[in-house]
Amino acid sequence: MNRAERGTRETHAALPVALREAVDDFADHLSRVRNRSAHTVRAYVGDLVSLLDHAARMGCVGVADLDLGVLRSWLAKQRTTGAARTTMARRAASARTFSAWAHRAGLLPTDVAAPLASPRAHRDLPTVLRADQVTALIEAPASRPTTPAPAPAAGAEGLDDERSMAGPDPSNASPPPPADGEAARAVVLRDRVLLELLYATGARISEACGLDTADVDDARRVVRVLGKGSRERSVPYGVPAQRALDEWLRAGRPVLAGPESGGALLLGARGGRLHPTIARRVVAGYAAAAGLPRTSPHGLRHSAATHLLEGGADLRAVQELLGHSSLASTQIYTHVSVERLRAVYRQAHPRA
Repeated sequence: MNRAERGTRETHAALPVALREAVDDFADHLSRVRNRSAHTVRAYVGDLVSLLDHAARMGCVGVADLDLGVLRSWLAKQRTTGAARTTMARRAASARTFSAWAHRAGLLPTDVAAPLASPRAHRDLPTVLRADQVTALIEAPASRPTTPAPAPAAGAEGLDDERSMAGPDPSNASPPPPADGEAARAVVLRDRVLLELLYATGARISEACGLDTADVDDARRVVRVLGKGSRERSVPYGVPAQRALDEWLRAGRPVLAGPESGGALLLGARGGRLHPTIARRVVAGYAAAAGLPRTSPHGLRHSAATHLLEGGADLRAVQELLGHSSLASTQIYTHVSVERLRAVYRQAHPRA
């Protein structure tokens, strides 16, 4: 549990009983009825605890005491403490979601947050790699040494072996390979298939790490992805990703598989399902080793979407591939393509 989560729990425990119960019921609604991810529930609950703590300090003892003035006062306080526009927008959305739920549940006589305005979040254009940079990133695992490393020094037994086997660390592009050469080769195959799948499918890192072997349809070269809100979609992948998958399933996964593996497609060094944190370090580490700009799994998702649109793909098709519920989320990639076109124009046109 990090510091922010501890602070949220402590503040939640200090709330009046009626407000504390409302937080718990709202969290249960988000998780069971709205089917929100654990990450989304944590974010909304953290915002709500902050709001209700502010309301309690203003004399509110129950949800029915909330009004628009309290909500605006809370947001104004967030602004004075330096909260970013994106944070302010999310917190306003959390307040509106809670208010609508509380009204339906009979805890509020009216939906007091309905007229609550929030600042429009500034959306930076995502960082996008060129196609040749993506190729360099995906091929980076092939250059990683897999010979056994010297025995660890005394006192090093407690180090997490996953750290040494999850690809280069961004701060040190050439970490020592693990002592077991066979396992090291298996991890390299795992890293390669991870990079191939992230770019080939445009999947989110949580979606890629959540894949099972049963989700892969070799015959049609399609993978079944479980996205946000438990929405399922089928995403095609190409021949390079198929080759990486075949090699991983034949010579990599069986080496790492253990009692904790279950049906997980991508495994960590200890045999459990690959954790997104490790996967992020894999991507960042190989990008650093290849001399590329700072890159994350989401950067590969951005790159895949942009390259599809630049290659002539329909915006609706890209929306379906990425699993966006709204076309507006996909349209940001059209801006990326236009910016790229402008850059090329300025560089190449004699009268630019």
